[in-house]
Formats: sequence, C-alpha cells, structure tokens
Amino acid sequence: MIAFDAAHKAVHYPPDRRFRIWVRPPILIVAGAAILSFLAAAWIEFAVAGLPHIAALQTAANPASSHGFPLWLRLTHFLNFFFVMLLIRSGLSILMDHPRLYFNDHCTPGSEWIRLTPLKVPRDRLWTAKDDARYLTPLVGTPGYRHSVGLARVWHFINVHGFIITGVFFVIMLFVTGQWRRLAPASPEVFGQAWKVAVHYATFHLPPEPNGFYAYNALQQIAYFLVVFVFGPLAILTGLAMSPAVVNRFPWYARLFGGRQTARSLHFLTMLGFVGFIVVHVGLVAITGFVRNMNHIVLGTDDLSPWGMVLGLAAIGLVVLSWVVAHYLSWLHSRQVQHALKLVTYPMELITLNRLIPRKDYTRDDISPRFWPNGKLPTSSEWRQLADHDFRDYRLKIGGLVENAVELSLAEIAILGETVQITMHHCIQGWSGIAEWGGVPMSAIVSLVRPKPEARTVVFYSFGEGLYGGAYYDTQSIENVLKPECLLALHMNGESLSEVYGAPLRLRVENQLGYKMVKWIERIEFVVSEKNVGQGEGGKNEDDEYFDLLPNI
Repeated sequence: MIAFDAAHKAVHYPPDRRFRIWVRPPILIVAGAAILSFLAAAWIEFAVAGLPHIAALQTAANPASSHGFPLWLRLTHFLNFFFVMLLIRSGLSILMDHPRLYFNDHCTPGSEWIRLTPLKVPRDRLWTAKDDARYLTPLVGTPGYRHSVGLARVWHFINVHGFIITGVFFVIMLFVTGQWRRLAPASPEVFGQAWKVAVHYATFHLPPEPNGFYAYNALQQIAYFLVVFVFGPLAILTGLAMSPAVVNRFPWYARLFGGRQTARSLHFLTMLGFVGFIVVHVGLVAITGFVRNMNHIVLGTDDLSPWGMVLGLAAIGLVVLSWVVAHYLSWLHSRQVQHALKLVTYPMELITLNRLIPRKDYTRDDISPRFWPNGKLPTSSEWRQLADHDFRDYRLKIGGLVENAVELSLAEIAILGETVQITMHHCIQGWSGIAEWGGVPMSAIVSLVRPKPEARTVVFYSFGEGLYGGAYYDTQSIENVLKPECLLALHMNGESLSEVYGAPLRLRVENQLGYKMVKWIERIEFVVSEKNVGQGEGGKNEDDEYFDLLPNI
C-alpha cells in the first residue's frame, strides 16, 4: 500500500470507505425468478426421469487439426487472461468514480438500476459527481483508492490494445487452423445436449467429462463460444459507444445499444460475464483433473506430468504480481505511466476520433431533468464579488499570442453572434446528461483576436480550483476550438448560466470529456503549446490527476 502525504491521503483514503451493493428490486425479482425457474425445471426433470443421458462425444471423428492445444493457442490463452484481469481491475476503479449504472442517458439520481455505494444523493445541499465517488481497495482495483480514475484509465486503455490485438490474432488462428470447430455449435442438437449437462450441474452431479484435449461437452462449447464471439466483441463495441467523439457525431451508434448509459451498463454486465466465466472455468479445471487439464493448456500434452501444473501456477503468480507492479508504478511513477498511454493512443486519436465533427441531434424534449453538477465552486473573493453583482462588472481578458488582445463584457461577447445547441455531456467519471447551451462559437473569438501563426494552443483559466487546490485551467488545440460546436456558453437550458454550472462563462467542446470544458472562465490565452503552461501536461487534471490530454473516449 502507498503512503500518501496529508493532501493526497484526504482525497484517496477518505474516512468513509463503506461498500454496499443496491439493485433495483424489480431487477432482483426478475433475475431471481429466472434462476429459480431454471433450478426448478432441472430438479423436476431429475425427480421424474432421473439424470438425462448425455451422448458420448465422437472425438475420433473430429478433424485432427482441431485436436489439442497448439503453442499459439496456449500463449494467447495466457495473454487474454493477463489483459482481461487488468481490464477488470482498472474498470472497477473507473466505475467507482461514478458508482451508479443506468438504462437512461440522463443519470438522474434515483433512476439507477444498481449503485455500488451506501449513499443516496442528498437533497438538502450541493452534491457533485466528485462527492459521489467511492473508495475501492487496491486489493480489488487498479490502482485502487478514491479519485484515481485518471490512472485507472491509463491501465484500461493500454491493456485494451493488448486485448484487441490478442483477440484478433486468436480468432484468425481459430479459422486458419480449424480450432473453431471446438467452439462453434455444429447443429441445434448441441443446445439440447447443453441442457442435459446443465441438469447434471444444477442437481449437484458431475456429467460425464470428455477429455478436453479433444473436445468439450455441449455446455462448455456454448460458454466458450459466447466468451470469444459475443462477450469480447460486445465489450469493445460498448466501450466505443461511451466515446463523446463517436456519440456526438453518430448518435445512432449509441442507440444501437439503447443509449450511452445502457452501453455502459452492458459493458459492466459483460465484465460480470467474464468474471463468472473465469470463476466457473477455473473451478471445473480444478475438479475434473487439475494436473491433466493444466498440461493441456500449458504444455499442450495429454498426460499426468506435474510440469504443466507447476508452470501454470507460476504463470498465475506472474499475473498477480503484475497487479502489484501496476499499483506501485501508478503512484511512484505516475507521470511515466501517464506518458506511456499518450505514446500509445495520442497519435491514433489525432487521425481518428479527433477528426470527427460533433453535431447536435437532440431536442428540447430530450433535455435531462437534472444535470449532475461537478467541480469546486470558486472561493476567490474576486469571483464572489462578481457573482454578487450578477457579473455585470465581469470582463473576459483574451490575450497572449494574438494581434488584437481584448477585454469583453458578457454583453459584448453575446453580440458576437450567439448560437444554441442541444448536446450530450460525457463526464470522465461515467455519467452523462443532455442540455441546451447558448453561447458564442470560439471561431468568432478566434476571428476577433486574430492569433499569431505560432499560436497553436488555447488556454482557458478558471476562477475555480483543482482537486488538490491551485487555479484550474485546461487547454485546447486551435483545430478543436474551430469546430462548429465549440463555444463559450452564456446560457444553459434557456436561462443565464448559474453559478453551479459555470457562471459567468464555461467552455463547451462536444467531442471530448467534460473536464476539458472549463467552468467559471477568468481569461483566455493563446500560446505556442500546452507544454509551456502549468506542469506541461495540458490542464490541471492532466497535471495533478494524470488525465488524458485528448479525451475523445
């Protein structure tokens, strides 16, 4: 475990570390009824007709190419286990930053179908999404603790690259070598056989166990097919459906899954599917001949030599050791870990997701009944005095590498040409919300101040503070601020921007996550590069919490 200083300990290791799972009762009732119905049917069949007969598998008739476990399969089996476990652990850390899941895109408190927190959102005081985050022990999550979503995303996205590359190679080789025949059901009879196997398990009887070196029983075959051809692709596709760049350019894509938040819920349920499969799979490997089964998947032999078990347990130990290493790397070499993700993803995002042009695709009827507030309200006396006078004395200073530095009142900003857009906000913590924003496109600001050729980055400074204190700021490239839906918002849902949501001005950048959309804007500065500001990472959250410079997903 990491020893934090006082400031970090207060954030990452809070006094309230309770954990509780609450599931909406109708969902528990339906799930419970389905399980009881299955068990009842199995026990009735067993009581009336006895254990069903399971036909012997004709392994000798199977093509020789589908026998055994070749080296490529054994290696990808290990790599998949390695990547999936780190994805699960980092995914849990991400989830705990907004420990609620929904089947609606509004994320209204009380509408969640499951929450992993004992707390209901209080109604008698301001409660932000940051307040709602929960602690997760590093024994379960990577990197663990509270408010570690930035580092958790680093591990998640680095490992998802390995997971996808390994999975694509694995599927290609399945078809090249004929190993797909072990996984793909060849006829509807497989499903009938699978039910018979399930009756054995449900009534606490082990079915006749085939030699897995040659073939699987019908239920195993269906389970492996689901993991490879359903769970894996579904995890990737639902992950992409949570990208602000994708959803705000192609709203129909998220609707394929029932919406952005339903995709997030399906992503979580897919994770549970992987966890359930791993638990059952390892349990059956252990009770149906552990030594022989380990030789199958480790050495590719069908014998009782102890070496497969020894090497297999050592490989599992390496996977567990990787969790420890990831934990300590996260906190002792945080900046290097952050830069590793940037090295892997930044060039690819620049030429793919970041090129997508957001477009609004929502109506006033779609506006969320409640939009989660977030961030610390400014405590500066300057902002407080401005707010007390309804920001009549506010002047937005725009300078730096520009030919025409200006100071503008809110009225002077508005006459530059206000537009209105209804868009979906995506927070890095996981929640979303739809709102109408009225404001001036940043393209109008750029035209007014005329940046110099060397100015490639725009810095937005806030009256607010970061999580650990210090003035909040963030940056955008010139290319991003010139996109149609990038604006300085003065209004929200037809009314003047309130203090909670960023008055007097806030930024909207609809192809990115919410922390890039600076609230309580004090001034704007055009500079050569984000490297010349703060700690050089592109923003306060990027400096202190190791968030992404370019969060298109």
